[in-house]
Amino acid sequence: MFSYYSINGYWLLLVFTLLILLHLFIERYQHNKRLRRIKYRIHVNGTRGKSSVSRLIAAGLRSGNIATVCKTTGTMARFIKPDGKEESIYRIGRTNIIEQVKVIKKAAKYNPEALVIECMAVQPLLQSICERKLVQSTHGVCVNARADHLDVMGPTERDVALALAGTMTIKGKYYTPETRYLDVFKMAAKDRGSELVHINDTDISTVSDEEIKKFSYSEYKDNVALALKVCEACGVSRDDALKGMWEATPDPGALTLHTIVYKGKKITLANGFAANDPDSTSTLWQKIINETPEADSIIGLVNCRADRGDRSRQMAEAIVDWQKPHVMMAIGSGTDYFLKNLDKSKLTNCQIVNSEGWNVERILDKFAEQNGQHILAIGVCNIAQIGLQLVHHFSDHEEHL
Repeated sequence: MFSYYSINGYWLLLVFTLLILLHLFIERYQHNKRLRRIKYRIHVNGTRGKSSVSRLIAAGLRSGNIATVCKTTGTMARFIKPDGKEESIYRIGRTNIIEQVKVIKKAAKYNPEALVIECMAVQPLLQSICERKLVQSTHGVCVNARADHLDVMGPTERDVALALAGTMTIKGKYYTPETRYLDVFKMAAKDRGSELVHINDTDISTVSDEEIKKFSYSEYKDNVALALKVCEACGVSRDDALKGMWEATPDPGALTLHTIVYKGKKITLANGFAANDPDSTSTLWQKIINETPEADSIIGLVNCRADRGDRSRQMAEAIVDWQKPHVMMAIGSGTDYFLKNLDKSKLTNCQIVNSEGWNVERILDKFAEQNGQHILAIGVCNIAQIGLQLVHHFSDHEEHL
């Protein structure tokens, strides 16, 4: 027989459970109500460039007098208000997709007409949940599908595309310049009753070199063409959208070049640290070298992370086929993942330096040892920790030139 106390305990547990369920029901109802009040909900996904494209779209919409809130997840998570001002998003512990619910709740206070939000999930199931339950986008975006986070979304690049297609909007519009796995997105669009808009070479060619030069950082034509298409779908003219994009604050992970003088040497740091898949990094690597022909010495600066061993391995296997630097430095932590997979026989006449744990000053000293008066260091792989410290140092001291 049940005792008096066990029966009371049973009823207390039941009431407590019902209260939790009621709370969850109310939270979901309120969340969906907030979403319905936002006319344009734009969910941005992809391997590389999500933050930059999110900022481009949001800036274009603001320039078209559409009240827009934007949230980026990339290098440093940011909440961007309708007036373009930014706030950092602080996290306690590990990242969690529930953060998107809090962001949408905060965004609703500004009564925006548009919300541009970067997908923060990596695990395929969570990517789908982010779209179907949390964002419920009217316009979906996939910047590209490339080989990254293969330990979670892989093992192949096609698997990555399948995972990213999990954020395909339902009965909306979906935009992508991705070509290699376009069939994956066509399949997902058909399944969810959405219109797939492919940004093709013709669309990209409409973005001129002169228009690209007006950006304060190095931006890609396909990113701009993609953002312009989304802004057009929301009723913003091309001219208005571009004006806003040119004036927008770049993401901390955007490709920028900073030059300082250190120990009598002119040293240029190309901040490509946010490029962390082989395809994107290869394009960026050659772009920087082509645009800096006056450099006397080239240094490959690979920022490793002990918790991103798979990424370091991919970079090591790919980098030997690119234009060879004079020095290859592995910085950060877990450099062994990179160095043990590096085919040193393909890097003849290239000094390979294990610089794990080096601070900014020691890295600068190594730069200054190189031949010539102009040193070009190309940072890739990860921007966290020492990568970001280097970017801040160069940015802070550039004005003293």
